[in-house]
Amino acid sequence: MRKFVSIVLLAGFVFYFATLTGGLMIPSTSGERSSVGLDILSRTADETGSANAVTSVVVLYRGFDTLGEVTVLFLAALGISIFMKGTGGVRKKVLDQSFILETGSRLLFPLMFLFGIYIITHGHLTPGGGFPGGVVIATGFFVILLTSESINFNKTLMSVLEGLAGLSFIGLGLVGLFGPDNSFLQNFLPLGDFNTIFSAGIIPIIYAVVGIKVAAELSSVVFAMKESK
Repeated sequence: MRKFVSIVLLAGFVFYFATLTGGLMIPSTSGERSSVGLDILSRTADETGSANAVTSVVVLYRGFDTLGEVTVLFLAALGISIFMKGTGGVRKKVLDQSFILETGSRLLFPLMFLFGIYIITHGHLTPGGGFPGGVVIATGFFVILLTSESINFNKTLMSVLEGLAGLSFIGLGLVGLFGPDNSFLQNFLPLGDFNTIFSAGIIPIIYAVVGIKVAAELSSVVFAMKESK
């Protein structure tokens, strides 16, 4: 699964560079240079339905760049996992095991998990999104790793989630590419009611798959470090 997803993501990354035609040019009737930022702020609500203009830029206006970032993260996680398999590992215990630390981490994990989901699902409304939300969820796994001696971690499930999330990102882009507008990552869903949870078309969906992929990849890296002991 990882090999297949890596080939697809790398193909998308190559496609990104192949379609570059130059810098962003915004015509100006006054002859003066137009501000890209001001132009995006004036158009983002009507074009994307997102209350968070940064989200519109990250997911749609420069969605190819975000795809590249996901690819880089995947390759980094894959490299770390391969490296850790061939090394003697890290210290067996980062923190002294204790009932208080282990119990506290297990009580804290559900709260961190829910907070990560909140950041992901509200990324089109408030600052946040798939990357920070996925990191928060992975941090919850890391806290348990530091304080628990035995951990149940389903590597197969994480690998499947990671692969499906990557394919979903590319699949959403291809739906727009072969749609009426012939544009990769085109926002083809209804924009909904502005500034509500069910708004902004495909933006929340993209952030959801990015959050799943980031959380799965970073969690797998953390547990690969533990297995290398």
